[in-house]
Amino acid sequence: MFHVKLKDTLKHSIANVTSHMDSFVYNPGRDYSRIRKLSPDHVISFLISQGTSSTKCEFLDFFQMSEDLPSISALNQRRSQMMPEALEAVFHEFTSSSEKLELSRQEQQYQYIAADGSTTSFFSFSKYSSDDYFISEGHSASGFYSMHINAFYDINKRIYTDAILQSAHKKDEFLAFCQLVDRHIPHPDQRTIFIGDRGYCSYNNMAHVIEKEQYFVFRTKDITSKGLIGNFVFPDSDTFDITVDVTLTRSHRKSIKIKDGFYRRYVDQAASFDYIKYGSEDTYDLTFRIVRFPISEDTYECLVTNLPKKNFPVEKLKEIYNSRWGIESSFRKLKYTIGLSHYHSYKPDFIKQEIWAKFIAYNATELLVAHTVVVHGKRKYSY
Repeated sequence: MFHVKLKDTLKHSIANVTSHMDSFVYNPGRDYSRIRKLSPDHVISFLISQGTSSTKCEFLDFFQMSEDLPSISALNQRRSQMMPEALEAVFHEFTSSSEKLELSRQEQQYQYIAADGSTTSFFSFSKYSSDDYFISEGHSASGFYSMHINAFYDINKRIYTDAILQSAHKKDEFLAFCQLVDRHIPHPDQRTIFIGDRGYCSYNNMAHVIEKEQYFVFRTKDITSKGLIGNFVFPDSDTFDITVDVTLTRSHRKSIKIKDGFYRRYVDQAASFDYIKYGSEDTYDLTFRIVRFPISEDTYECLVTNLPKKNFPVEKLKEIYNSRWGIESSFRKLKYTIGLSHYHSYKPDFIKQEIWAKFIAYNATELLVAHTVVVHGKRKYSY
């Protein structure tokens, strides 16, 4: 049965990480070196299974009302020894291992990865959390603490593939996207299509995807704005699908040669571009499509992509971008169904542990749902 295999996969993923626990503790050789009631396997398993009740109630449930129940202070002590990276490692191990359970499923030519970010808030004190997490705005006189989640989401499998956590004041979705793309490992017989909204459309993001030899579909501001595509020459029609060639520079020197038919675009010092050092005479060429189509009688939407026009006409691009809303729905499930919004700690590192634990719980749940066979009875109406 699939649920048994999935449970075993999770157990093996946890065991593989805890087998070299010294890589995930603050004091190697000392933390988790003694045999205690709470092994690292217990701590990780508890965090993954933890619900929205109090820690005490969840602890009683996890240990099935055992008389030999460890104390809550013992749990906190063990958690303080473990880095959040331990849960992150379990997440990656479990996600990659679970793919082996689906070898019999039909392989697809493309993997559709949606990128998005979501902010999560938690209660804390200044002695536990640095100012990087503190937010004081609106009607919150005392302020609150916040963390930003940058995630990659597989649209077809409905699971998260990777994530980066940032403090509120160090939020940088451009940087997170590039880091996630760089460490993304495509399937040998698949190409990945990264999909993002307007917040992800930049030359640097495009370049990172191109260097990875993959594809992107980004929504961008309309041609009437001062956005990335605001200064190109467009057809007279309101809708179009054109291909443009761009040469990026980071210097105004006239000695820099631009190829015929290429647009020259200057990337200033304030903008990130990882493939040309600011002030150098190096250049970087980009080729991409700009697609404009109506979404109402007087409103238009623009997409930029490096997907080939022959295989991906406008209607197909619209479908691909529209599928990005799957990650929006997933954040809602992650926070309110899985219980991410119910934290059990004040410390940022503990919060990170719980976020990674909920990612694991979410993926396990979605994989179980995807393999559940619903038997319909002979009824007049379908339910």
